[in-house]
Amino acid sequence: MAKVKSKRRYDSSGRQAQARRNREAILDAAERQFLEGGYAATTIAAVAREAGVSVETVYKGFGGKPGLVRALYDRGLVGRGPVPAYQRADAVRDQEPDPAAIMREWSVITTEVTSAVVPILLLIRAAAAADADMAALLTATDEARLVRMRVHARFLAERGHLRQGISLEQAADVLWTCSSVELYDLLVLKRGWPLPRYAAFLADFMIAALLPRDPAPGPGP
Repeated sequence: MAKVKSKRRYDSSGRQAQARRNREAILDAAERQFLEGGYAATTIAAVAREAGVSVETVYKGFGGKPGLVRALYDRGLVGRGPVPAYQRADAVRDQEPDPAAIMREWSVITTEVTSAVVPILLLIRAAAAADADMAALLTATDEARLVRMRVHARFLAERGHLRQGISLEQAADVLWTCSSVELYDLLVLKRGWPLPRYAAFLADFMIAALLPRDPAPGPGP
């Protein structure tokens, strides 16, 4: 009776791990070249050469320079912690009952994320004046951030945390401003504020702008 050969199960984990390593190598190379040479001067061929992959691999994975910049921005949004920043922000929002504590935690996460994405956002902003793809990406990132801030603002409104007279859109605008590259650029990059000071400023600003004010102390005895 002929022996039947058992089929070996194909293990794709090695190929997937290599694909992840290639992706990170491409992004690391692209980030260095974009930030050192600028958007227009960076070429896919140079990125591929530094990353040790083919030009076809870069195009297949990212579709070109706009896709590389978008992927770098998305990588920065994850933040620097083991848990993605947006998950940490949502967990604080859902689990913390004190709105002032929520905003202090949000300010720390916002500072972490902004510090990670600001080099790419400044690259996008500089390139947007002459490149339609970068102008579209700049608009898209601003709009996506505003959508995210509206979700947070709606939560604050539904929990009754907002001060009377503050609309959902006003709250979203405040949160959107606090997470902007422009504010970070002014205070951290241009004025040299350390990150803890910047995070404390964001928290104080959001609390003062959005939450009910403490009642004034009454007259003494």
